[in-house]
Amino acid sequence: MGFVERRIFPIQLFRRLLDPVLAVLILGAVAWIQQVPFDRQYELLAFIAGLLVAVTFGSAGVYQPWRASPLGEEAHYIWISWVAVCGVLFMLGYATKTSELISRRVLLPWALITPLVMIAFHLSVRILLRWLRERGRNYRTVVVAGGGELAYKLVQRVHDNPWLGLRIVGYFDDRAHTNRGADLRVPYLGSLDKVDAYVAEHGTNMVYIALPMRAEERIRELVDRLSDSTCSIYMVPDIFTFQLMNARAQDMDGLPLISLCESPFAGVDGWLKRLEDIVLGSAILLMLTPILVAIGIGVKLTSPGPILFKQRRYGLDGRCIKVYKFRTMSVCEDGDDICQAQQGDARITPFGAFLRRTSLDELPQFYNVLQGRMSIVGPRPHAVVHNEQYRHLIKGYMMRHKVRPGITGLAQVSGYRGQTETLEKMEKRVECDLNYIRNWSLFLDLKIIFMTIYKGFTHKNAY
Repeated sequence: MGFVERRIFPIQLFRRLLDPVLAVLILGAVAWIQQVPFDRQYELLAFIAGLLVAVTFGSAGVYQPWRASPLGEEAHYIWISWVAVCGVLFMLGYATKTSELISRRVLLPWALITPLVMIAFHLSVRILLRWLRERGRNYRTVVVAGGGELAYKLVQRVHDNPWLGLRIVGYFDDRAHTNRGADLRVPYLGSLDKVDAYVAEHGTNMVYIALPMRAEERIRELVDRLSDSTCSIYMVPDIFTFQLMNARAQDMDGLPLISLCESPFAGVDGWLKRLEDIVLGSAILLMLTPILVAIGIGVKLTSPGPILFKQRRYGLDGRCIKVYKFRTMSVCEDGDDICQAQQGDARITPFGAFLRRTSLDELPQFYNVLQGRMSIVGPRPHAVVHNEQYRHLIKGYMMRHKVRPGITGLAQVSGYRGQTETLEKMEKRVECDLNYIRNWSLFLDLKIIFMTIYKGFTHKNAY
């Protein structure tokens, strides 16, 4: 398997050693740049930090195999582990009353720069290994146990991602196959009874079991026979029949669980998302205060009625919330029968038409963001009556309420905004919302915010 394969252990050892070394070197470099003497207290800090990095990073899973994982997932683990290291250092400094001995001019830059350098190093190693795997180095030989739709999905993904470094040499299945081998693009090697013998004879590295859940007895027999070999065994769960939402493996006191539908904002990610909303929401409200006052005066002077329009919407976990908007109509409808605004709608006031066309009527929702009822980016909230209508018509519709509703979202910047007079249009909007939830990241939020500003607040469907 080549030069890289024979040296995988030294590469892993090098990664484990370099992270503590990087933490120490960056501390020394920052002290030198700030012209702070690297005396005894800094030497002690460097020693403790290096030890904590070695222990914490290893325990947190930073050095687990990342061959088939997204690049961003490893970076996420590094960030979380480094925050834990800084937290322990802070508590030690507070408990021993030695924190005042370390200059803030050194400590803060070091705390920010170190994880960035570590992430750059880890991603560089992964990119190098991916480049080598695409050229036939550092690969693993794989056989697939199963020849159905699940096996087809697995083989297709491996072929589409050569950087994984997986070479599928064939598949086994009990059913007679004439054309299935051509469909899978790998040769048929025989029945499942021959898997263990083939693995032992050819020294196969990995076996992927891609059998349906109903074949429980067959899977158990196969695992028992393969346990006499040294190959790695992976079970591909037959869960593609479900509409997955942030599926992940969990452990409950030793009992393995697979989450099929979960919010992406559990744990630390939820705090990051909320911090993003508070920081950006506060800054935007401060900048927009004069505009909000001017619009409020304009609404009051151009038509009778309240300045703000409050409407019930479904928020996080399907709880009912009140969403604020500048009033743009001569009526304030919030009942069991609400008609969506249409082009040339007689209920819309002249000034309201301008606000809707420019999306300025949505600005009061930044107060909803600070209240914690909404987020800056997320699925747009629909009126309660529309939710009750579409939840029975569109599969997975209510999954969009696993997160807070947003002022803007992936659907809006993708062109799906305004009136949804057909079921197909609402399905497209929901599809975008679910894709956002599945693929959420801070970068995606910033990208959507940028696209909202870049494309402008006006839209042909805004009326």
